[in-house]
Amino acid sequence: MIRLFDISLQLNGFPIKKAKTELDKIVHFSEEEFASFLQNKKAEIVDFHLKNNLFYKELAGNTTAQNWENLPILNKQNLQKPLEERLSKGYSKKSIYLNKTSGSSGTPFVFAKDKYSHALTWASNIMRFGWFGIDFNHSYQARFYGIPMDFIGYQKERFKDFLSHRYRFPVFDLSDEVLEKFLQKFKTKKFDYLNGYTSSIVLFAKYLEQKNIVIIEICPTLKACFVTSEMLFESDKKLLEKQFGIPIISEYGASELDLIAFENPKGEWQVNAETLFVEILDENNNPVPHGTEGKIVITSLFNKANPFIRYEIGDIGILDEKSTPQKPILKKLIGRTNDVAVLPSGKKSPGLTFYYVTKSIIEDDGNVKEFIIKQTKLDTFEIEYISENELVSEQIQKIKEAIDLYLEPNLNFTFTRKTVLERTNRGKLKQFKSYL
Repeated sequence: MIRLFDISLQLNGFPIKKAKTELDKIVHFSEEEFASFLQNKKAEIVDFHLKNNLFYKELAGNTTAQNWENLPILNKQNLQKPLEERLSKGYSKKSIYLNKTSGSSGTPFVFAKDKYSHALTWASNIMRFGWFGIDFNHSYQARFYGIPMDFIGYQKERFKDFLSHRYRFPVFDLSDEVLEKFLQKFKTKKFDYLNGYTSSIVLFAKYLEQKNIVIIEICPTLKACFVTSEMLFESDKKLLEKQFGIPIISEYGASELDLIAFENPKGEWQVNAETLFVEILDENNNPVPHGTEGKIVITSLFNKANPFIRYEIGDIGILDEKSTPQKPILKKLIGRTNDVAVLPSGKKSPGLTFYYVTKSIIEDDGNVKEFIIKQTKLDTFEIEYISENELVSEQIQKIKEAIDLYLEPNLNFTFTRKTVLERTNRGKLKQFKSYL
């Protein structure tokens, strides 16, 4: 069969064959070989940017890779300046992969990857999806994502879908009428896997539950479902497993870097140690022991076009105690650092705490389909939700009691029933947002 996906990468200047060969070599290193590879790549990427990137040279001053822990922590604000000021010597807009972050962190920016680095990103994707029998050249994807709505952007994305052997289900309208159309497609098309935003796929599963349908029974070619970009709660994972009848795999990535962690067949969230170096640091930028939470800081070991060295991605996580340099395991992803609610008592609580508390109660009767929480003042929160029926006072009282118990008393909540919830321009649902 024609390997259309690989060919399209090659034609766009991304040397996928070379990248696959290098990745395979890294994966098969012994422990000693890997330790040497990691040390060399860290030194090499820092030295390259100190010599060829004025932006990074000014940031790092006289620090070198030999004093790794003294190298500056790069943040998203640092990167919010024209790309021309951040590009390394020898690279131009014509010779790079250019994209922009989604802005879900509140700090969007344009970034560049050299073409070999981007080919390695694809090689890494191909390898990990391959763990579950998915081949990008031949496997047919049911894609739950946003899509640009301007004519050129729309057509471009549809053409990429064709080359990538995928059928796109746009997620901006997820009403029952639209979900019914999605369902009909699964009856007529031989999909191999689902891939897309967690909240959209969960909503589709809720629709299937309502109709008492298990998707594998009407689309027996399905092998797996991959969810990304938003948190997957344990209760939602169980729902997906029940309504799909296939393995549910979580991935965690960032467009400016790569896949950061990907659930392996043993159910571990395996960190990508082949193209990235991941650190967990405390507030003073010191490494924390495995098993301790801290901010996630990542170095892209291959990207020469744009420095991502000790880059604070804006997330908080914990590495498992059994992690090794060659096989780090992400034990828990706690959420984004800017998704923290500050309460009147001075207590700080991850925004997802509210989501957990309200989710369990709201979903008891299956009435509420989706909801988001906004903090508008220190003691004031708005919950917007989509449901068949308005929440009744008993349900609201239960939520308030749970919040008193898990967070603190005397917080004010308003509940607004909506027909549509606000999503990002890419179709992501941001579950908690602080406006403080």
